[in-house]
Amino acid sequence: MVDRCIAILSGRRVDEATLLVLAGPHAVTVIRGGESGVEGYWPRVWAMRGLLYAWDPTASGVVIAGRNDSHWRVREMSAKVVARRHLDDAHDAMTALLDDDVARVRAARNEP
Repeated sequence: MVDRCIAILSGRRVDEATLLVLAGPHAVTVIRGGESGVEGYWPRVWAMRGLLYAWDPTASGVVIAGRNDSHWRVREMSAKVVARRHLDDAHDAMTALLDDDVARVRAARNEP
């Protein structure tokens, strides 16, 4: 699962079954092209959230890179994963989120 989350966060497509595991029934809407489809931000949000529960250090790079995502939900999840996984090497990179326009992103840095 970690490899599939990394693939999504790296811009590669994964099978529909993976999206269904990560998101449940809401994935059907996205798979069918709703809410910007599989090219939109939801698969990245789900993949990042998946890394809250399934983890391997090989995911550190995509998690840290998530701080620069264009969508705030992905940035928020990136901060949550960094906090939960205690990624000390991400500290400097994540300080950029202190000035994020979205309050939920700023607050996520402090969530365990």
